[in-house]
Amino acid sequence: MPVPDVIPISHEPGYRTKFIGRYADGQFLGSVTYAFPDGFSLDSGWEDSGWEEHKRLYAVLHRFDSEGRHIDSDIWCAGTWAEQQRRPHGDDSVPARADTRMAAMLDGLPRREYGDVAIRPFRLTVDGVTFGLVVERHAEGEGDDDWAELYPDRLGFSEQWDGSYDT
Repeated sequence: MPVPDVIPISHEPGYRTKFIGRYADGQFLGSVTYAFPDGFSLDSGWEDSGWEEHKRLYAVLHRFDSEGRHIDSDIWCAGTWAEQQRRPHGDDSVPARADTRMAAMLDGLPRREYGDVAIRPFRLTVDGVTFGLVVERHAEGEGDDDWAELYPDRLGFSEQWDGSYDT
């Protein structure tokens, strides 16, 4: 079954899709997620690669119209893994900053209600990192694209297209 034009995503309170739903102007999809720049590889010798400076924590809020078309995105880097290791706790830690920013972005959505969404694929690049719901081919052999991957969260959606995802 090919990828549908509009892809459902189920709301799961307390888990990876806890910040999704509808608001006065349409739909939203938010997350706090780590990401490496596109093409960064943790090949052999990664211990000495300085990867801690490349792994960044983002607060992300994508907005869509009621038909699931991408309107805009607010993508904010809270800091690196290296910074988080130097200061792992407290109000100024990288995770605390990301959570604070996420809460502020969500508070800016009038009449916000958490729940399932249905959005169209989209893609953008910020800080060298791909963000979006990207259509791909995962099955072997010939055929149509059969998968939609939420980047950089790495949540995969596929046939039954019922809003559930693989990690």
